[in-house]
Amino acid sequence: MAISMPPANGLHHTFPPLSPPITFSFSRSPSLLNDVRVNNNNLHLAAISSTATSIQLERHVPSIPFRKHQTLSYTERKSAIDEIQQSSDLGHDLERLGLMLRVQDLNIILRHFGKLDRRQELSQLFDWMQKHQKVNISSYSGYMKFMGRNLSPLKALEVYDSIKDESMRINASVCNSVLSCLIKNGKFESSMRRFEQMKKDGLKADIITYSTLLAGCTKIEDGYSKALGLVQELQFNGLELDSVTYGTLLAICASNKKCREAEEYFERMKDEGHSPNLFHYSSLLNAYSADGDYKKADKLIEDMKSSGLVPNKVMLTTLLKVYIRGGLFERSRELLSELEVMGYAQEEMPYCLLMDGLAKAGQIQEAKDVFNDMMKKHVKCDGYSHSIMISAFCRGGLLDEAKLLADNYEATYGKYDLVVLNTMLCAYCRAGEMESVVKTMKKLDEAAIVPDWNTYHILIRYFCKQKLYLLAYRTLQDMHKKGHQPVEEICSTLIYHLGQASAYAEAFSVYNILRYSKRTMCKALHEKILFILLTGQLFKDAYVVVKDNGKFISQPAIKKFVMSFVKLGNINLVNDVFKTIHNSDFTLHQDMFHMAISRYLTQPEKKDLLVQLLEWMPGQGYFVDSTTRNLLLKNSDFLGRQLTANILSKQHLVSKKG
Repeated sequence: MAISMPPANGLHHTFPPLSPPITFSFSRSPSLLNDVRVNNNNLHLAAISSTATSIQLERHVPSIPFRKHQTLSYTERKSAIDEIQQSSDLGHDLERLGLMLRVQDLNIILRHFGKLDRRQELSQLFDWMQKHQKVNISSYSGYMKFMGRNLSPLKALEVYDSIKDESMRINASVCNSVLSCLIKNGKFESSMRRFEQMKKDGLKADIITYSTLLAGCTKIEDGYSKALGLVQELQFNGLELDSVTYGTLLAICASNKKCREAEEYFERMKDEGHSPNLFHYSSLLNAYSADGDYKKADKLIEDMKSSGLVPNKVMLTTLLKVYIRGGLFERSRELLSELEVMGYAQEEMPYCLLMDGLAKAGQIQEAKDVFNDMMKKHVKCDGYSHSIMISAFCRGGLLDEAKLLADNYEATYGKYDLVVLNTMLCAYCRAGEMESVVKTMKKLDEAAIVPDWNTYHILIRYFCKQKLYLLAYRTLQDMHKKGHQPVEEICSTLIYHLGQASAYAEAFSVYNILRYSKRTMCKALHEKILFILLTGQLFKDAYVVVKDNGKFISQPAIKKFVMSFVKLGNINLVNDVFKTIHNSDFTLHQDMFHMAISRYLTQPEKKDLLVQLLEWMPGQGYFVDSTTRNLLLKNSDFLGRQLTANILSKQHLVSKKG
C-alpha cells in the first residue's frame, strides 16, 4: 500500500508501494524509527538507536538495465540512487541514469552529498537537476542549506532568481534558505532588501523566516533596534515567539550589552511556558559579562542547576569572563583551576581571558605568571595568548620583553595569523625595529594574509613616527583601495606632515580620502588644507575647498585665498572666484578688484573678462576706487575710450549710492 503524509503548507507527500519487500536483520535489538516530523515542507525521518550495531540488506538488488522513458520499480530506483551516490564519474552516471529517476530520488542523492559535505558533487548534481528541470521546493532549499557559507551570496541569488514558478519563488522554505545563505555570509542589509521584495511578491513569512533574519542582528551595529523592528512585525502578523527565537533575542541583547532587556525576554519566555535550555542560560550569562555582574551570574547558575541542567564548558568559561570583568581575579583563578580539573582548560582561551583581564588592570607580572603556568602545562596554543602578552608588554612600555616574546613565538611555532602578526608588528614598531617590521610585512605577503584596518593603522603611525611621510601616504592609499576607512586623527596628522614636507598634492589626496569617507570630519581641517594648498600654489584645488566648504573657513583665510588666486591663479577663473565668494556672503575688497583689473590690463586677450567683471560689479553694489579708476582712464585705449567712459559712469552712480 502507498504511504501518504498529511499536507504541509499545501504539499502532499506520497510514497510508492515498497515492492518487492526488503527485510532487515539486527544483531541485537531492533532500532527504533522515531522523530518523524514535517518541517519546512521536508519530511525528515530520523532513525535513532543505541543498541543496534549492524543493519544488513538480506536481499541482493540486481543491476539496472538501461530503459529510457520507462517507469522503474522501487528496487531499480534504489539501485540507481546507490550507483550515483557511489559514482566516480558523476556526470556520466547522471546522463545514464538521472533521467529515469524522480525528483524525490534525486533529492535523496542531494541530501546524501550534503550530509557528507561533498560540495563539488552537490553543486554538480544540482546544476544537472536545474538543467533537466528536475527540481522542486526541497531541491532548492536543500541545496542552499547544505552549501551554507560555501555558497556565495551572488550564486544564491542567481539560483533563486532562476526559479520560474511563482508559487515556488514565494515558498517559505525556499525563501528562508536564500535569506539564511545571505545572513551566514554577513550580508544582513542585502537579506533585508531581498526580504522586503519577497513580501511584495507574496511571501507569507513564518517564524523561521524571522528567526533567520534575527540571527543576522547579532553581528551588526545597532542590531538590537533592528531586531525590535522584526519582532514587532512578526507579532503584528499573528506569529508567536518560540524558544529558538527567544534564544536568538537573548544573544542579540548580549552582543549589544542590553542586560536589562535580556532579563525581560528571559522572564517572558518562562511566563509563556518555554523551558530555558543551556543556550538561553548561556546567552543571559553572556549579557551579565558585559558589566561583570557576578552576583546575578552566580544566582543564574544556581537557578540553572536547580532546574536540572549542568553547566557546560561554554557556560563555565563565560562565568570566568564575568568574574574577570567584575575584577574578581582570585575567584577567577579558583574557577580556572576547576576548569583544569574538569578537562575544560586544555586550550588557551580560559587562560587568555584571565591574562587579558590582569594585563588591562595593570597587573602585567600576574598576567605573565599565568602565561608561564600555561606554557608549563603544555596547553594547546594557537598564538592568541602570545598576542595578549605582547600587547600587554607594549602597553606597559616593556618593549624588549614584547620583542623577545614575538621572536620566541616566531621561532617556536613558525605559523602566523593576522592577529598574531598585527601584535608582533605593533611590538616592533614601538621598539623602532625597522628590520623586524619589514620582515613581518614580508611574512604577511608570504602567508597570503590580507592586512586589516588595524594593520594599516599600525604601519601609518609607525611611518609617521619615523618621518617616512610619503611611505605613510602610500600605505594610506592602499588602505583606502582595500575598502578600509582611516580615522581622522591619522589623516589630520599625515596632512600636516605632508604639507611640511612640501608634498602638497599628496596632502590634498589624504584630505579627499577623509572627506569622502563615512566618518565625521573636523571643520577646522578645511582651513588647514586650504593654507597647505595655497603654500603649494595649487590654486584650483584650493578653489574647490573654498567653494564646497566656505562656510567652515574663517574670513581672514578666505581673504588670503582670494588675494592669492587673483595674483597667481588661473586668470580665466578669477571672475568665477569673485562670484563664488560674493555668494557665500563674503564682502569683496577694493584691493582685490584693483589687483584683478591690473592683471587683466597686462593681457590684451583677456579684454572680455575685464569687461564682464566691470559690468558685474555695479549689479552687486561694488565700484572701483579712485586709484583703480585712474588706472582704467590711463589705459582707456585697452577697452576703447567710449566703452571705458560708459563703464566708469555706471560705477560712479553706484559709488554715489554707497
